[in-house]
Amino acid sequence: MKTLVRYEVEGSIATITLDRPEKRNAMSFAMLGEFNRAVERAGADPEARVVIVTGSGGSFCAGTDLSDLSSVPGEQRGGRAESREKSSWWPLVDCPKPVIGAIDGAAVGMGAEFTSQCDVRIASSRARFAWNFAHRGLVPDTGAGSWLLPRLIGTARALRLLYSGAFLSAEEALAFGYVSRVVEPDALAEAARAEAVAFLAGSPLSHRLIKSLVYAGLERGAPEHMAEHRKALEICFRSEDHREGVASFLERRPARFSGR
Repeated sequence: MKTLVRYEVEGSIATITLDRPEKRNAMSFAMLGEFNRAVERAGADPEARVVIVTGSGGSFCAGTDLSDLSSVPGEQRGGRAESREKSSWWPLVDCPKPVIGAIDGAAVGMGAEFTSQCDVRIASSRARFAWNFAHRGLVPDTGAGSWLLPRLIGTARALRLLYSGAFLSAEEALAFGYVSRVVEPDALAEAARAEAVAFLAGSPLSHRLIKSLVYAGLERGAPEHMAEHRKALEICFRSEDHREGVASFLERRPARFSGR
């Protein structure tokens, strides 16, 4: 049976590739299961410190495979998990490591949702994003479009995209701050890897705590956030990574972080 999602690790960087090019990487239920397992694997893999998510064949993900979706009764489609089980809906947010989206071609529907779940997005010049759920009588299927997207680009811009289902070009996404960089398609993999390499200079412990603080901070007040911030800072002060970070600075050498 063909694997629909490839997982590879090289130089402490995990790459998860959606690999169904004949369908522009449209998500079937089987593929979604493989994808979630690959993200979970990356999060637990001691050899991987940064994760890149990309697609094959000149597309990121054309959304949900509607022919596959039609085989499941409508009343059963929303029952993926309890609403409080964020990892089932937002696996890339739940991943404790930095996640970079390397987006080439179309990222539509669920594909666009997954780009919103990435921590950083780099796009090719032919990348296009569309949250076209209103065209199918739906709301954004993972909830990222209705919760994360307004926080990333602003409420009015997000609502315009959600209401219209219109495509957002790579250059527009750059102007909105939705993507960090736009490169030519043949430079995308190298650009994403360069971003990942830059992240490798940081402490895995710091990355894990920073990511948790930032995403949880989007939904709580400052007093609660500062209480959690203080706990995280105390963990850092007691950690091997903090001791190594100070020692490497004083000894003028690259840090050798353990993630502890």
